[in-house]
Amino acid sequence: MAKKKPSIAFQGEHGAYSEEAIRQQYSDSMTTVPYRGFTDIFDAVNDGTVEHGMLPVENSSAGTVAQSYELLLEHDLRVQSEIIFRVHHMLLATANTSIDDIQRVKSHPQALAQCEGYLRRRGWEPVAVYDTAGSARDLATTSEPSTAVLASALAGDLYGLNILERGVEDDPYNSTRFFVIGHKDAVRGDEPQKTSVVFAVRHTPAALYECLGAFARNEVNLTKLESRPMRFRPWQYWFYLDFEGHVEDPACEQAIVGLMRHASMVKLLGSYPAAPNPYLNYNGYHVAQSEHKQ
Repeated sequence: MAKKKPSIAFQGEHGAYSEEAIRQQYSDSMTTVPYRGFTDIFDAVNDGTVEHGMLPVENSSAGTVAQSYELLLEHDLRVQSEIIFRVHHMLLATANTSIDDIQRVKSHPQALAQCEGYLRRRGWEPVAVYDTAGSARDLATTSEPSTAVLASALAGDLYGLNILERGVEDDPYNSTRFFVIGHKDAVRGDEPQKTSVVFAVRHTPAALYECLGAFARNEVNLTKLESRPMRFRPWQYWFYLDFEGHVEDPACEQAIVGLMRHASMVKLLGSYPAAPNPYLNYNGYHVAQSEHKQ
């Protein structure tokens, strides 16, 4: 009897970029389950309907996905791994539509924003809809000869649409960072580790300086620091911080202890295997910049 594959929830319809990223990372070792919203993903993991959730947390062009971090703060789930996925937007249309027929392009607002320059040069009307893959599915079931969509190659395959142009995103390094979330802490392996925390500071001079100083004194490298407004507390902020290393590493453990001494609240989101960053070389410089200088 075949062993049942673990299930992982993602936001959107089948063919979404989240599902494409899951397939890239895990091949066919997980069963993908679509949900309409991010809150639905957390509910499904919390009640045991699925074992894992796939959550977009940051895009290289559009920045942080605020709702994802708010939900991570509200729920007691752990970040188990991260995935950095190179997003290639495909211009898709039905078999009877040529590129000369197109007048409008439908997709999720973020996909439209990431292809804004391309659409403007073509003179096409952008039309925002709920989901990239959903726009592909809907186009495949309706007759809209002057309409195309921006979605993944996977969505094109699933819904029988033709790829009219590939990789139409404005940013050649357009990527999305995902967290895989679940109930348990990640199993620690030999690969480089990363840790994510959320904290708040007291309303006193040098409060943030003292919190961050705990990492500097222990020579722990920060990879992300961002402030976000607290809900229902105007002009007060959470700080989301990522650093290299595992919370059980001596230097990282001391840094967390120092942070807790000076912060008013600290929540550990998880220590997990760090995804390779394809845009940095071994010295930490952007590959694109170093290539440009040569």
